[in-house]
Amino acid sequence: MLWTGRMRLENFGILVMLFHASAACEFGPFPYSATGIVCRMTKPAALLLNQETAQVIQAAFRNANFPNITGEKSMRLLGKVAYGLTNIQVNDLSIEQSEVELREDNAIHITIKNVTAIFKGTLTYGYAGAWFLKFFHSVDFEIDSSIDLQINTELRCQKDKVAADASDCYLAFHKLTLHLQGDKEPGWLKQLFTDFISFTLKLVLKREVCKEINFLAQMLANFVQDLAENFVQDGDIKLDISLASAPLIKANYLESHHKGLVLYKNYSGAFSDSVFSPSLLTESRMLYFWLSEHILNSLALAAFLDKRLVLTIRGEKLQALFEAEDTEEQQKAVQMIFQGTSYNDSVAKVWSLSHPQISVQTEGTIVKSLVAVEVSIFPPGEDPKMVLYIEKETTVTIQAAYAEKKLILHPVDSRTEFKAFKCTADPNGNDPSLRNFLQTIISVVGIPEVISSIELTLTSLLNSKGLHLFDIKNPEIITREGYVIVQLDFSFPNHLLLGFLEERL
Repeated sequence: MLWTGRMRLENFGILVMLFHASAACEFGPFPYSATGIVCRMTKPAALLLNQETAQVIQAAFRNANFPNITGEKSMRLLGKVAYGLTNIQVNDLSIEQSEVELREDNAIHITIKNVTAIFKGTLTYGYAGAWFLKFFHSVDFEIDSSIDLQINTELRCQKDKVAADASDCYLAFHKLTLHLQGDKEPGWLKQLFTDFISFTLKLVLKREVCKEINFLAQMLANFVQDLAENFVQDGDIKLDISLASAPLIKANYLESHHKGLVLYKNYSGAFSDSVFSPSLLTESRMLYFWLSEHILNSLALAAFLDKRLVLTIRGEKLQALFEAEDTEEQQKAVQMIFQGTSYNDSVAKVWSLSHPQISVQTEGTIVKSLVAVEVSIFPPGEDPKMVLYIEKETTVTIQAAYAEKKLILHPVDSRTEFKAFKCTADPNGNDPSLRNFLQTIISVVGIPEVISSIELTLTSLLNSKGLHLFDIKNPEIITREGYVIVQLDFSFPNHLLLGFLEERL
């Protein structure tokens, strides 16, 4: 009985998909103090998802396995009449109306009106008469049905994770009519099965459908949570997205709060007082994510500890960096540094010497780090040698966007300060023109090149997690003091849902 469960998958699925949950766990006295991530889904998103109900129910019906129904009844003169309905299948499913409502009693109320379907199968019956004569017959049947469903799904917390309780489920039958093959069977037989089997079928449908809805609700909650946990994990770096507090459910949105602690090997981020308040988010977009500055800082630390903040540049890219300006000063500096060695036999390495410090302000995300640059040459027939080493304290303000399924990082301001400088062609540092040239190419070309590399790496990571499969509309990344807001609209990813149905059912 996976059919109504499937409806549940559509409406409840995406709601949970962004890891919504509910209050049954114990939390501290201050509701948002340990909150690092907030997800808010608004009523327009719920209404959009509700439009997909018919398609989901139809897919679920096609994959459903309906149980056989058996029974017997004693009749005067005929003795006991036993029956069985087998090979039950569903055809011609249609839905007249589906509604979803968010209520402040921590529940998602879903109403589906006038679900019509034709059940087809085989009716086998037999009876022993007063003279011990036995008769057995099989006949094809159809059952016309019209049903209303009411599903009230409560979202609870178990072991700091989401658990869905959809046991509050009701089916109301407006029609359940049995048709035997050609209506040629005896009138008393049709009347018997119409009255008795229809009653039994109603009981079975109510029991099995609601049980399956509840099962699917929890299965989907587990699936979505596993999906979310995988999305925020890469290698040894991951985010703890367990619940930080009870959700806030209003008539126009549903909001969940998560710890967002960064975990890396034996390192675990520490809680800091969160600045989150529900008033920081609006209701004009379908989906909102609120991220604490503390998460970005901890992720930068984990990336540094995992030795990910390293970039190697060689060949044409190295040439583009050092020949961005065709001037006499540039030609002199290139000759001093590379000593006639080709770019293909040279390599530049850029890496962070310390944990980058990240702060979020209205003008953008500010990244401050001590960075080293090392240039080495590999002259043919000679040992490789380092010809340039620089340490610079760099502060860059970055504005982020997401468009055409790509993350875009735009540096709007940068400041650099030399902390160390060694060049084999100028061991005493007596040539200020060389340092001035390097200062220029680092600011004008070098920093954008590093940011572009980070941009490509993060886009690739997001796509590997499946973000490119979603139809995201008009996303905005907004920075404020201490936090980031990502707000967007979306279209429902039907292919992902149907793939889930085909895989799990």
